[in-house]
Amino acid sequence: MFTKILIANRGEIAVRVIRSCQSLGIEAVAVHSEADAKSMHVRIADEAVDLGAGAASENYLNIAKIIDAAHATGAQAIHPGYGFLSENAAFSQAVEDAGLVFIGPSAAAISTMGEKVAARAVAVAAEVPLAPGSKGAISGAADVIEFGAEHGYPILVKASAGGGGRGMRLVHSEEQAAEAVAAATREASAAFGNGEVYLERYLTNARHVEVQVFADRHGNTIFVGDRDCSVQRRHQKLIEESPAPGLSDDTRQAMGAAAVRLAEHVGYVGAGTVEFLVEGDDFYFLEMNTRIQVEHPVTEMVHRVDLVAEQIRVAAGEPLGILDRLTPTGAAIEARVNAEDVAEGLFLPAPGPLETLEAPTGEGLRFDAGYESGDEVLPYYDSLIGKLIAYGNNREEALERLAAGLRELKVVGVPTTVPAALTIVQHEDFRSARFSTRWLEEAVDFSEESEASRQEVEVGGRIYTIPVFPDAGRPGAALAIAAPTATTAPDATPANASRSGRSAKARKAGKASDGTVKAPMQGTIVKVNVVEGQKVSSGEVLFVLEAMKMENPITAPAAGIVGPVNASVGESLAAGTLLTQLKLEESAA
Repeated sequence: MFTKILIANRGEIAVRVIRSCQSLGIEAVAVHSEADAKSMHVRIADEAVDLGAGAASENYLNIAKIIDAAHATGAQAIHPGYGFLSENAAFSQAVEDAGLVFIGPSAAAISTMGEKVAARAVAVAAEVPLAPGSKGAISGAADVIEFGAEHGYPILVKASAGGGGRGMRLVHSEEQAAEAVAAATREASAAFGNGEVYLERYLTNARHVEVQVFADRHGNTIFVGDRDCSVQRRHQKLIEESPAPGLSDDTRQAMGAAAVRLAEHVGYVGAGTVEFLVEGDDFYFLEMNTRIQVEHPVTEMVHRVDLVAEQIRVAAGEPLGILDRLTPTGAAIEARVNAEDVAEGLFLPAPGPLETLEAPTGEGLRFDAGYESGDEVLPYYDSLIGKLIAYGNNREEALERLAAGLRELKVVGVPTTVPAALTIVQHEDFRSARFSTRWLEEAVDFSEESEASRQEVEVGGRIYTIPVFPDAGRPGAALAIAAPTATTAPDATPANASRSGRSAKARKAGKASDGTVKAPMQGTIVKVNVVEGQKVSSGEVLFVLEAMKMENPITAPAAGIVGPVNASVGESLAAGTLLTQLKLEESAA
């Protein structure tokens, strides 16, 4: 067994891995950027190494610096967590070449399964069902249009490398193809260093169900239950649970067996997750994540295992020690707590200081966090603060405990997704397991009726909202207007009303705009679509701003003529920065 492990990550997952290391009597080494010097994962580690200032590419994604840190501290192995370099085959190979142990699969397995086009070929060879998709990476919008003519719309443009909703765009018609490919390629390049994208036919009424697989070097490959991750916004998960509700035993076993075949086909070792789209009793391979998942705690709770500790043992050459715990007991449900403004379903990133973070301590509750009171959620990284997980003897009990825990969880300083999570777990559809991957965005109303501070427009079938900033006040004041800084969930039952679609809400008349266009949050401009003097329509995308790893279109609040453009590509801006002032057309004034 190892005596010292370096964790090549930050935030909640770094804290989680450090805890497991310490429970095994293993010293944990943290690495951090200059900005993260005072972060929680640094404080609780046995040792920490400063990787320097700058963007993540200069520290958390700098392979040479991380390996040097491991050698300097005497670490024998590196755990990559999730995100950053966790699915980087070059990193896995470099760790091995440096005489260290990578706590994860081989570089070959990561390269094959982490590259989505190659993974689909493996699925075919392993006789795992697939939804229609492109035969390989695409070169441009013409490929989307050709695919749409054959298979129909909607189509999903997806990054070949990485995951987490980055580099992903939904296309409803050929008119949207060019912008979707450009945006997906741009976001994938920024997030993963690989702009390659491919296509999949988007299933409109599917659930997202994934299977936890685990393999050792002694010939054991198993699946450790399943999880439902259908409740998503912007293709990013918000609520996860295990076991997935409503599946027949035959479907559950068939999915597990397919996941095992896939893992065996590539000689997989370690923890991995095979993701499927499920419609009725049919399931289709989506992708494989060659790492530990954000939602792994729900599997841990129903199977009574520590998956991170098991990763470490397997990497040290030990056989799997969980072969007697493959049958789930009870149910577990997890709510991600992100620093985001939920108002009206926006989920806008909202970094800032955490004045108070107090977790509930009721029976069956667990809170995995990367922050404590007094820490700051930085704008440079993911918005995840932590995860509240509830266990119960059955799904109903787990739901009740999670709802109670969400009400008790106290976060002061930034708006969070807690109100949205509470709305979801109390919604009749969710409690009855009547949902799909589109359910959250189409059927759940997060309206806070703040019409005075927001305007909503529809662009190409997608809804965007432009926060209206007051002329007076500090930059970023609109975030405070959108949601209170104290985000303890209300005791009252939230609105659960269903609706036919968000486009209906977009038709509501909003407050007339004065033509001001400002940055809705702190971030970096990645695209400027207009020049001074250009005529634009209401809802036209003027700028694209990247914040906390997500692109956010900024649209025209009304028709008019663009004034001076005060932003350029690559420029980092504070929330509330004036981007341009439209001279409104008389008909729109």
